[in-house]
Amino acid sequence: MSENYNISSSPHIRSKTTTSSIMLHVIIALLPATIFGVYTFGMPALLVIAITTGTAVLTEYIYQKLMHKRVTIGDFSAVLTGLLLALNLPATAPWWMCVLGSVFAILIVKQLFGGLGQNFMNPAMAARCFLLISFTGRMTTFVYDGVSGATPLAVLKAGENVNLLDMVIGNTAGTIGETSMVAILIGAMFLVIMGIISIRIPVTYLCTFVLFLGLFGEHGFDASYIVAHLAGGGLMLGAWFMATDYVTAPITKSGQVIYGICLGIFTGLFRLFGGSAEGVSYAIIFSNLLVPLIEKVTIPKPFGKGGERR
Repeated sequence: MSENYNISSSPHIRSKTTTSSIMLHVIIALLPATIFGVYTFGMPALLVIAITTGTAVLTEYIYQKLMHKRVTIGDFSAVLTGLLLALNLPATAPWWMCVLGSVFAILIVKQLFGGLGQNFMNPAMAARCFLLISFTGRMTTFVYDGVSGATPLAVLKAGENVNLLDMVIGNTAGTIGETSMVAILIGAMFLVIMGIISIRIPVTYLCTFVLFLGLFGEHGFDASYIVAHLAGGGLMLGAWFMATDYVTAPITKSGQVIYGICLGIFTGLFRLFGGSAEGVSYAIIFSNLLVPLIEKVTIPKPFGKGGERR
């Protein structure tokens, strides 16, 4: 009995929840938005989804084989990353852009930092921002019903009117998975009911953004203006499916509230005062970078530490 064992202190929590089951639940929750996107944008959308997802899985497999690491594609995290990236791309995205985005997400953001659980920002969001900066024209070109045009948020920012019902249902131009607020919320409620995510981050995020919009926007707390912003620009997709990422979000309750507030403020700043009409992707990336600091100030001290010395 010469071996030493490190035993953590009680309580010991046992759970049947696994990484693969969590990823599968999120993938299932994304199906309404995915199906609606394919229905709206047709075969080009399905092709984008197939390429990004397939490339993400293949990249992870090849890298882990070359590095003689355990292959983890069975946890479905690469599938989820590829699907999320696809839902944040226009259906007109060329195949090489889909491949480049997936490789960047898996190789640069995820695997080179140690794999699942070690990445410092959401891989899908990082890849989207990378593509948006590198290929702005292609990433902001949207075709709906055979006509190329701007997204409703871009139209709104230009001072023109938008159709709120179309925005809520999803009959508008946009990325594959962001257009239907209804489809996204159906998936989000599934995650909440199954206990996969808490409403703390998305609710804090959305409430902070609405408050920021009302205080600093040109329309005050006009209901139609606020609903248009909530339904457009990938805000719902980002709030419920990417801001709640286990790896890149704070673990403490107070930290999650602070994180949600940061997300709301950043999104408001980018949308109202920035050049982009969207802002969600950059808000999530910036907030991801703040998570270590947020956790540092919100994680409670161990019992018996931090008291006065006598």
